[in-house]
Order: sequence, then C-alpha cells, then structure tokens
Amino acid sequence: MGEFELLAKVRERLPPAGPRVRLGSGDDAAIVVPGGATATSVDAIVDGVHFHRERSSLVQIGAKALAGALSDLAAMGAEPGEAYVVLGVPADLDERGCLELLDGMAAVAHETGTTLAGGDVTRAPALTLAVTVVGHAPEPGDFVSRGGAQPGDLLVVTGELGAAAAGLLLLERPDASDIHHTRVGSMSDALLRRQLEPRPRLAAGRALARAGATAMIDLSDGLGGDAAHLAEASGVRLEIDAANLVLAAGLAEVAAAADRDPLELAIGGGEDYELLAALPPERVEQAAAAIKAEGGVSLTAIGRIVVGEGVEIRLPGGGTLAATGFDQLK
Repeated sequence: MGEFELLAKVRERLPPAGPRVRLGSGDDAAIVVPGGATATSVDAIVDGVHFHRERSSLVQIGAKALAGALSDLAAMGAEPGEAYVVLGVPADLDERGCLELLDGMAAVAHETGTTLAGGDVTRAPALTLAVTVVGHAPEPGDFVSRGGAQPGDLLVVTGELGAAAAGLLLLERPDASDIHHTRVGSMSDALLRRQLEPRPRLAAGRALARAGATAMIDLSDGLGGDAAHLAEASGVRLEIDAANLVLAAGLAEVAAAADRDPLELAIGGGEDYELLAALPPERVEQAAAAIKAEGGVSLTAIGRIVVGEGVEIRLPGGGTLAATGFDQLK
C-alpha cells in the first residue's frame, strides 16, 4: 500500500463537496468560502483508548470518529460544513481496511451534509483518527457557547441517557452474552448501536440555538462531568433532579447484571452525545416542539440554573450523587 495510491482511492470515494468548498481534497490545502461565521473543533480517537478494533468494525470506527467530532458542532448550534481527517495507520491495517474506515466516515458525511475536504495519512503505532470539523452560522452570535447560562434558566437534555454506557458494558463483560440473551433481549441491539454507531444531534442543536439556548454542551464525557464544565464556564450552579432523567431502555437490566447503579452509569458513563442546554423557562416548550418536528428526539427539563458554583445531583429518595464523568487522562 502506497500513501499516494491510497489517497487517490480515497478521493474517488468521497461524497460531493458542499457549496462553500471551492477546492477540496487533492491539493496542498482546501479553499472554502464560508460567507458568515465559523466554529472549528478538533477531536481524536485512538485504538485501545476510545475503541477496540476487536469489538468494532472498521466502518463503525470511521463513522464514530466523524460523528463524535460533529457532536461538538451540534453543541454550538452550528450547521456542519467541512471535515479534515488525519489517519494514523498501524502496520496491520491494509488498504482495504483504510477504505472501510473511509466508507464509515463517508456515510456520516452524506447523512449530515458534511464535506470531507482534506486530511493526511501517516504511519502510527496504533490506529488513530484525528478529525477537524468546521461549522457555519450567519453571525457569530448565532452560536451557543458553554458560558451563557443565567440563574433562572431551566436545564434541559435531549433524548435518553445511559445507552452508550450500557452498550460498553455489554462489550466489555465476559458474561455479556448472558446479559444479552436473558436479561435485556432485543434492547441490547439498540444499546450496542448507541455505543458503536452514535449520531450527532445536529438538528436538535440548531433548534435549541434558534429557541434561545443560553449555554449548551454535548454529553461526550457523561452528564455529571459535562454539567460541571457548563457550570464552570457560565459561573453558575446547576441543580439536577435525577428523578427527571430519562434512562435508556435496557440500562437498568444491564446495570443489575453488572452489579452497577443505573443512575451512576447514566450520569457518569459518557458517549451518549446528547445535548445539555440552559433555556429561559418560557422557551422550553418551543424548543421541545421544534426538536420533535425536526428529528423526533425528546427534550426533558432536568433541573435549574441558580446562583453559585458546581453541580448538585439530587436523588429521588433524598441525598445527592457526585457529578462525575469520564477523564481520559485519569
């Protein structure tokens, strides 16, 4: 496998470029005419840290790499534009495998309207994908950061929580087949898909931005950890009622089989890629209707923004739960 031969085959498989791209993959740099404000994010996944090749297909790995990066754009309320990919190829991955990775990325790019505008290929000790994504909006003020939540806002979250963490347990546990067949049944397929094949909430992010979200973050590292990031950036305190959380079907059964607490999994597990946002109370109904109309995802009020700092997660029967999340350096 030669680098330039591989790149030529990659370019043959790329989806058509979007309207902003004047020159895409194949030159020394891409040329893009944004026509407004841009938001840029960089994300990377590494074999043995973020995924394991023996548990995922190469198509799934490629798709997850792009989907995870695009989730950051969803949290800004951005329209996806371009993606740039650096592929680190280990010695045991051949040309066919590289193209399977691209096929996974290309499927997500086509689904989300993202242009794969360029990148690079290099040898690496482990399979690595580093993805830079660029999102667009008419004006800088149309984007939503983590830093605008105000006391009096309600805290809302899209979708269900805990599915990806439960899916990971099904993959990791030696007795996962027993959990799969006898305790979860058909629900396990959905849990595994949420772990292996996540999709960014791009439409929901734009709907929340239009509805007046004051702050937003995607739940890549877990509700507890990401809520803490939003609280710190906004200089406020988040009070979360755990009884209001919508937990994924099958989470309780997987947690019980693994001797884990389902709420702890849902709050600290990560990789749900749902959106956590702060909204003025009078905007919540509007936002929920807009999100449901665009993608059918639910929006649930789970708490409030108050004066102070940090995150308090209140349990249904009294007491609190620590606001923990995933930290890849620990």
